[in-house]
Amino acid sequence: MKYCKRCLYPENHPLNIVFDESGICSGCRVHEEKYTLDWDERLDRLKKIVNQYKSKSRNIHDCIIPVSGARDSYFIVDFVKNKLGLTPLLVTYNKQYNTDRGIRNLAYLQSKMGCDILSMTVDPRLVKKITRETLRLKGSIYWHCLAGQSVYPVNIAQKFKIPLIIWGAHQGLDQVGMFSHENEVEMTRKYRKEHDLMGMEAEDLANNSPILSLDDLELFKYPGDREIASVGVRGIYLGNYLPWDSKSQHEAMIAKFSYETHQLQRTFDSYNDVDCFHYSGLHDWIKFAKFGYGKVTDHASREIRLKRLTRSAGIELVKKYSNIKPNDLDVFSKWLGVGPDQILETVNSFRSPSVWERCDEGFKLTTSVIESADDPSAHLQVNGDCNFNNDSKRVSADESEYVLFGRGWVDNYSTIYP
Repeated sequence: MKYCKRCLYPENHPLNIVFDESGICSGCRVHEEKYTLDWDERLDRLKKIVNQYKSKSRNIHDCIIPVSGARDSYFIVDFVKNKLGLTPLLVTYNKQYNTDRGIRNLAYLQSKMGCDILSMTVDPRLVKKITRETLRLKGSIYWHCLAGQSVYPVNIAQKFKIPLIIWGAHQGLDQVGMFSHENEVEMTRKYRKEHDLMGMEAEDLANNSPILSLDDLELFKYPGDREIASVGVRGIYLGNYLPWDSKSQHEAMIAKFSYETHQLQRTFDSYNDVDCFHYSGLHDWIKFAKFGYGKVTDHASREIRLKRLTRSAGIELVKKYSNIKPNDLDVFSKWLGVGPDQILETVNSFRSPSVWERCDEGFKLTTSVIESADDPSAHLQVNGDCNFNNDSKRVSADESEYVLFGRGWVDNYSTIYP
């Protein structure tokens, strides 16, 4: 297995990655653009794009922003509303693996930003049925989350005739250099299917399942080309126009809005995905079981590229977190109605033989970035720190079960969190 000599990514990255003659991956090479592009000029380009969509009619919303109780939602909404001067309609897909912390973050986002918000919650019984099938077919407990959160904003844009959807960073660009920032790539159905949905659209799932019909999956279906064209729906990524830096952006939002953080199970990044029981737990362990690496590799590679972490320090973090067994398997098993052993057996069937082999203890890695060759000439000079703040200003409950719904607003928050 080949590993990047600058970051920690392997050649079996599911989004596809290539290496140049120096052994440096395409993601690192595209990331170098962040240090050379004229970002003032790119911001001007963004302003010209969004100004075309400022409402000149009775419509009260200029754009749609997909949000959650984590990730970069606070930053995106704050930037779009207060820097670009747009009036957004926020939309959120209820992934149903919600933590109490994520529910609070979403409530504070709505209360402090002063935006309208729409939420979609699919029948939990149907979501469990879908998840049992995606676990069987793709080894995925997260398909419904990815499908729902990527199609619900498009459906709302089409329904309410609000053509502009504003997303954060493009994962294919930011992780593996699938595109250049200068391509200004936009959201597409093709990318969603091939990468977000692992090649399985709602129609494909229905065709391959004996228990799901296309009617069951109606809310996860992407609108047709004619429907999209009738409104002119387009999804742009802020990461094409801003030097995207998730850590710095989160810290600005912690200072400004008291965004709530939390130490996660299998990574050192305590800012992203604090809203989900499983994303950095069981879901990440499944990713590790499939490909031999997890979120800690994603986060360490990002911090290496942003010159806040050395490659050797990144490898130490991989050693620390990669083999941690998730503590949320029983919670998920109870919710899904499938035994833990059956879940693990299903996941094991998706292990890649290119990185795993059976042994007396079960499975062992045959290759790892920990043993990869090091080339100091490929390294970047570190000039920042990689410390993540876990000190939340809000009191957190003991999170031992999912929160399906929560109060959508907060009263008198300004007297507590100015």
